[in-house]
Amino acid sequence: MTSRERRDARVGWLFASPWVCGFLTFLAYPLIMSMYYSLTDFTILRKPGFIGVANYQELLGDKVFHQALGNTFLYAVAAIPLGTVVAIMLALLLNTKVKGMAFYRTLFYIPSLVPQIALGVLWLWIFNAKFGLVNSFLAKLHIEGPAWISQPAWSKLTLILIAMWGAGNAMVIYLAGLQDIPVSLYEAADLDGASPMRKTLKVTVPMLSPVIMFNVVMGIIGAMQIFAVPLLMFPDGAPARANYYITMYLFDNAFKFSRMGYASAMGWVMFLIVLTLTGAALKISERYVHYEAG
Repeated sequence: MTSRERRDARVGWLFASPWVCGFLTFLAYPLIMSMYYSLTDFTILRKPGFIGVANYQELLGDKVFHQALGNTFLYAVAAIPLGTVVAIMLALLLNTKVKGMAFYRTLFYIPSLVPQIALGVLWLWIFNAKFGLVNSFLAKLHIEGPAWISQPAWSKLTLILIAMWGAGNAMVIYLAGLQDIPVSLYEAADLDGASPMRKTLKVTVPMLSPVIMFNVVMGIIGAMQIFAVPLLMFPDGAPARANYYITMYLFDNAFKFSRMGYASAMGWVMFLIVLTLTGAALKISERYVHYEAG
């Protein structure tokens, strides 16, 4: 290596050093320490004591953890497909040539920018059984609205409906994918006499499949990390822990019960679950995802 190459390398590392320092300090170090703490009995007030895989063994018999994990899976299974369908439908509607389309696109995207805490407070009042807008509207139709927040089944449905509110973020990505589909494919379908529905199923969806795959993977990661809205709307997972999710149980163990070691073990289990689901989705994508080059 010449002196000029060494100087260029030093300059390159100098420019990259802020990112490297940030990565080592805020990601790599916490990641390594969380793995270590997951193998210890760590309560902040005393030094961590090594206990091996005892925390992981305790998780296997923890009924609350199993319930929280089941609630999280149920939410993900319902929210991800519905959110995908709603986002694609909105993108198809907003991909048409209508006057004022920029306004409508902005209108549907803005809700995804609302902070999670504000969103929780907003929907807490909207779904209020006595004074909420939803039940007030149903009352005008002479329909008695349910107790959205205090009944287990309805409270689960409430969170799934709230997930639809943030579809604007995925909608923008789908919209970009739709505009990238070659017009020649639709022209060929028109020559073959294909109906609008057939063009959607045979042209739009296959060409949009890489974008769908990306949003589904991001949806899996987001659904497994649901936290702020249910924590605000359903303290302690009420009613009857029907809305107690794995992130909430992790938070309680870490900051309420001061069981940092147990919470760290839970975090690693959560990471492995997300990694497995993401890997399975990517494996399935090899068969169902189509790229223009192919």
